[in-house]
Amino acid sequence: MSSSILALQELLAQPKQVVITTHHKPDADALGSSLAWAGYLKQKGHHVTVVTPSDYPAFLNWMEGNDEVVVYDRRQNDRQVRDLVNRAEVICCLDFSCLGRINELGEYVRQASGVKVLVDHHQEPESFADIVFSTPSAAATAELIFEIIRDLGDQDLITKGIGEALYAGIMTDTGSFRHPSTSRNVHLIIAELLKVNIDLSKVHRLIYDSHSEIRLRFLGFVLKDKLVVNREFNTAYIAITQEELREYQSKTGDTEGLVNYALSIEGIKFAAVFIDRGVAVKISFRSVGNFSVSDFSRRHFDGGGHHNAAGGISYDTLDATVERFLGILLEYKEQLTGVPAAVAPPVA
Repeated sequence: MSSSILALQELLAQPKQVVITTHHKPDADALGSSLAWAGYLKQKGHHVTVVTPSDYPAFLNWMEGNDEVVVYDRRQNDRQVRDLVNRAEVICCLDFSCLGRINELGEYVRQASGVKVLVDHHQEPESFADIVFSTPSAAATAELIFEIIRDLGDQDLITKGIGEALYAGIMTDTGSFRHPSTSRNVHLIIAELLKVNIDLSKVHRLIYDSHSEIRLRFLGFVLKDKLVVNREFNTAYIAITQEELREYQSKTGDTEGLVNYALSIEGIKFAAVFIDRGVAVKISFRSVGNFSVSDFSRRHFDGGGHHNAAGGISYDTLDATVERFLGILLEYKEQLTGVPAAVAPPVA
């Protein structure tokens, strides 16, 4: 048994006040791992509250425990959330590697006296937690949550509801089991979850086949009019304005997955989506093969993530951000195409 498991086991030996939080705009892995962990801890007698730093897509609302999630809103419940964090004896930070990923909650967590537990699979975690489970090679944080519950000797406490939340996280973060992170261990965990009769097709349908009509029309517009393919650098990108988001009544989650369409084009090795959110341009990067979008994003767009999937941010205008992105590509031409960038001849 690892030292982290032993420390966690001792910490949770008696009922505690626990807050679980996850990253801004939670996806299925963030919310699924949080609600699964909450469901487990409640069975062990702990008083648990899941707090998200923002809203999340409606197609995740089916998860068991969703109705009890506290969604942070600075104007509506700042005092309530600060009190929850300050009173917590244990603060579990799931699926993010640095406190900046939870916005205003980051400072609340940093200053809180509760024991902080980090469970995450992103690269280069910030050193803020007392107990750390950080495995960048893991496919999903949900994979780590399953292993922690198992290693605590409580796999029999994984219910169908907990299992389906974990499955949702693993399924989405592996791209429906097609990303390189889909290991033998992932499939063995899914086999274990099947023992509690999780409904695979139901989870897939609720996440991938629950789109509104206007969201599909938005997707059609994006692919027809906004997708740019740059064969010189084997790169494709999409840039979406605030006006376009408003025209198609975009809701949280409507832009999720767009970057994968760009990456799916034959011969494309690097894809990006730029979304103008007003206060900043949010960026999603994806790649195939050896090109590290985590390094690219960290170096140029104050971001990070995984080798082939990362995010970034820009405080320039949308046009200026895209222009800067295109200018940077020349530096990576050899990595993206195998052909060195042209070097200007020396001045005589």
